[in-house]
Amino acid sequence: MENKTSQEHVHVLIIGSGPAGYTAAIYAARANLKPVLYQGIQPGGQLTITTEVENYPGYPEGIQGPEMMVDFEKQATRMGADIRYGLATAVDFSSQPYKVEIDEEKTITADSIIIATGASAKWLGLPSEQRLNGSGVSACAVCDGFFFRGKEAAIVGAGDTAAEEALYLSKICSNVHMLVRRHEMRASKVMQDRVLKTSNIMVYWNTETLEVTGENKVEGVRILNTQTKEEKTIPINAFFVAIGHQPNSGIFAGKLEMDDQGYIKTIPGSTRTSVEGVFACGDVQDKTYRQAVTAAGSGCMAALDAERYLSAKGH
Repeated sequence: MENKTSQEHVHVLIIGSGPAGYTAAIYAARANLKPVLYQGIQPGGQLTITTEVENYPGYPEGIQGPEMMVDFEKQATRMGADIRYGLATAVDFSSQPYKVEIDEEKTITADSIIIATGASAKWLGLPSEQRLNGSGVSACAVCDGFFFRGKEAAIVGAGDTAAEEALYLSKICSNVHMLVRRHEMRASKVMQDRVLKTSNIMVYWNTETLEVTGENKVEGVRILNTQTKEEKTIPINAFFVAIGHQPNSGIFAGKLEMDDQGYIKTIPGSTRTSVEGVFACGDVQDKTYRQAVTAAGSGCMAALDAERYLSAKGH
């Protein structure tokens, strides 16, 4: 990575700004580490496309996702964190201090780095799906299933997550229509068995989703059976997409150890990565829980790990 004209050195650089990044900033600022946080392409992360958040402790009435992220940001700023707009576009972890390029024009050198770049839900790519996102279309059944208690829901996907979410929805919704693209599921045998034994989950094999119908809220899903070529519309109130998540870890490829899906590997029980002084928290390293509260918890861990690392280094 070439040296840019504009350079700046910081103690702790936080890349990303969801619950993990902001919590790391709160803890690092309180430890007087003077953290600088770059918010990335989607300030506030996935919660900014979530409407009501009811499962985060401390908000008894629930709160809108974007509003909650504004609260997190205000708290981090009040503690003394330097929150900035900007996107990390390249990194160099080959020698210390580490270098991070921002917006392809500025280089920040840092004694330690906390990565909180999150993950993005994969979507089907239908215009109707994006139009009704937040109005009955969701990529998180655990977050939003509750709002459709006693109603009809459809879920698209065939892996363990889709099976798990279909089972979760079956306890809340009157019926769950599970749309599977092929003639079989990728989910583990035990999860498939559970789904197939649940009386209010209907599985549609060889099924392609053509369109989510409804003007201002989800009213139905138009599907095509790819074998019989039959089209039909199922009346539903909610449409869940469970075809996986993509960790936002592209710029760290080849620089940090990752699993086969691109999630950054951390040493169990810590947020330490394969590079000393580089820590990862939140959904970029967690494909299991993916909740705001667990992301925030790991952000706290990353700040504490960074603080211990810097103090051992005498920074």
